Amino acid sequence: MQGGGTPSIEQIRTFLAVVEEGSFAAAGRRLRRATSVVSYAIANLEAQLGVALFRREGTRKPRLTAEGQAVLEELRQVERGLASLSARVSALKQGLEPRLAVVVDVMYPSPALAAALQDFAQRFPSVALALRVEALGAVADLVLRGEAALGVAGPLAAELAGLEREWLGAVELIPVASPAHRLVHGGALGEEVQLVLTDRSALSQGRDFSVFSARTWRLGDLGAKHELLRAGLGWGNMPRWMVADDLASGRLVELRRPERPGGTYPLYAVHRADTPLGPAARWLAGRLARIEGSIAPGTVLA
Repeated sequence: MQGGGTPSIEQIRTFLAVVEEGSFAAAGRRLRRATSVVSYAIANLEAQLGVALFRREGTRKPRLTAEGQAVLEELRQVERGLASLSARVSALKQGLEPRLAVVVDVMYPSPALAAALQDFAQRFPSVALALRVEALGAVADLVLRGEAALGVAGPLAAELAGLEREWLGAVELIPVASPAHRLVHGGALGEEVQLVLTDRSALSQGRDFSVFSARTWRLGDLGAKHELLRAGLGWGNMPRWMVADDLASGRLVELRRPERPGGTYPLYAVHRADTPLGPAARWLAGRLARIEGSIAPGTVLA
């Protein structure tokens, strides 16, 4: 065997069929080819690769040689790549986006986001998804700059020109603190350090949301805010879905104050008004409206 040739797609699929079915005859039935055609294709493949792929102890039960085992996974990867290419081309012909960039507000419930993305991957396997999670104005900013086709944005999206928006629902924000914090036993909100979520976009620059204290620590990461709250280093509003386990275990306490510093955080699917969503993005926007643990869609906010 001299080798040096390039296997054809049909030779690769024939080889894999023999491996998976266990015989030339069974592979022939699967491929709707005569056994002699299958045998001839394998012989040609071996000649092109320059190695024997099967030990033929009788034509009905060929066994892989060491060389056959060595190339098996490589050829499977080639076949998977061809299938992926075929699916992508078919999707492009149907008008599906080859790639979808999405940015999601950090307040959106993580379990609901994970479930939506899993469903998206199953429904649109050919669409490459790029995901970012940002806070406040950074979501709308990325959409307006064209870096994301679809955004899940908070209340700032309701004010910005150039964005189309669709109501998804809302999450409940509640004021919390460590059980050892002074506010649990009284005191004034304005006299204690309030942990405030912020972002680096110009859209929210110089603006405060639900700030009750003159003493603030500004954080761009909701997870960091969560950890500092649990450490007793201030108080702040958090989405109920994120602190539910802490409330149940007593690591955090909900502050029930007459000022009612909590509230609701509305969420919208947004995209640029001059750039309509493609079919995969439209489907995902609809799927993201299923926010477990949120206020029911259609709730009127005060």
